[in-house]
Amino acid sequence: MTITTHLMRTRRFLPLFCTQLLNAFNDNLYKTAMVLFVVYQVYNSEEAEGMFSAVASGLFILPFFILSALAGQLADMRDKAAIIRRVKLCEIGLMLIGASGLFLAWRGFDLPLSIPLGFATIDTTLPIALMLLALFLTGVQSTFLGPIKYAILPQHLRKDEVLAGTGLVEAGTYVAILTGTILAGWIPIEWAAGLIIVTSLVGYVTARQVPSAPPLGAIERIDRHILRSSVALIRRTMHDRQIYYAILAISFFWTIGAVLFIQFPPLAKNVISASKEVASLFLVIFSVGVAIGSVAVNHLLKGKVSARFAPFSVIVMAGFVVAFWFVARIWPVPTEGPLLDVPQFLAVPMAYPLLGALLGIAIAGGMFVVPLYAFLTTRVAPEQASRTIAANNIVNSGAMVGGALLAMALTAVGLEITDQVLMSAGMCLVSCWLARRLVMAERAAEAST
Repeated sequence: MTITTHLMRTRRFLPLFCTQLLNAFNDNLYKTAMVLFVVYQVYNSEEAEGMFSAVASGLFILPFFILSALAGQLADMRDKAAIIRRVKLCEIGLMLIGASGLFLAWRGFDLPLSIPLGFATIDTTLPIALMLLALFLTGVQSTFLGPIKYAILPQHLRKDEVLAGTGLVEAGTYVAILTGTILAGWIPIEWAAGLIIVTSLVGYVTARQVPSAPPLGAIERIDRHILRSSVALIRRTMHDRQIYYAILAISFFWTIGAVLFIQFPPLAKNVISASKEVASLFLVIFSVGVAIGSVAVNHLLKGKVSARFAPFSVIVMAGFVVAFWFVARIWPVPTEGPLLDVPQFLAVPMAYPLLGALLGIAIAGGMFVVPLYAFLTTRVAPEQASRTIAANNIVNSGAMVGGALLAMALTAVGLEITDQVLMSAGMCLVSCWLARRLVMAERAAEAST
């Protein structure tokens, strides 16, 4: 019996694996179904669609920026299994809110709603407000579960099982992301509304079976002051030059990723003239590419944690971004008729170069970012792992919110979606510089030992 087969038969691993898989599936099913429905069924303006996609991305990411310090402290100072159970119980309520918004929008209840923000008033509808509220709460849930996913496995598994367990969790997460993304583009919105509720209920049942995981180190006082604790956490984490440059490089990479993900749905509809199933296909290709890149770089590095391929990878990524922009610019836009479905899209000769460029972006991106994440778990003590991941989440989310705000600003000033893609290629150059600094810090650390 292999270690993998053995783990899938034990309570030490299987409930956590199932809980993480269901969480990733539900998050992506809800997020993708909501964005595709609003872009394709509610709005009929490229500017409004791009703005909604940016607002949705920013709302989901914002909790990581605000609450990651508290989440990291709780994960290191409290029973991780207890936190998982409480968070998954709350997920049932937030999915009821999201399903209500999806159902009301599907039924056409466009009830006007004005939301005062002090400096401005946002005019929207009740269904969209409910959907965005649920999306924000989904971000809160993911903020508290994120650090635990990486830190709980060494407590439940033996040393010779940790690598296999981590690989299973990552593989299961990718499968769940792909499944949720594909279903969101293909099933009716009312089915999606029901399925997210059912999945949250099943996820709570599996979470109840996760064994206890008490704190490993000394219990410290939890600082609930959000700003102070966030600043203190980042300062404690970023003193190591390798961790510092790894976090900065990861953050800038996800800024690029945030801009690209915001652009995909409106670009598919307004530039490619394609249906929501094709927009879903774009997201699937991206996820598959990141998974391929993850496996490829691990093979090249032969299991050694190193950033030496990162600068080259992100330059290759920039080249594929330019190729994607070029194909989108010369895409033959139909003058009339319905949006292209998947077979019609694939019948267009330029479809394969477009998908090839998108796959190349994702593969190179996976090769760039995956080794950098390994620095965060191999360069710190085990009892500090959750807080290191939390510090990374704070900086990452701040950068991603910045990317969402940048996309909103560019849309507001009238820059075309296609040209916003080209801007991402320029941002890759900054990531290359940060990765180069990380490689230099890595070599300096090796020389001193």
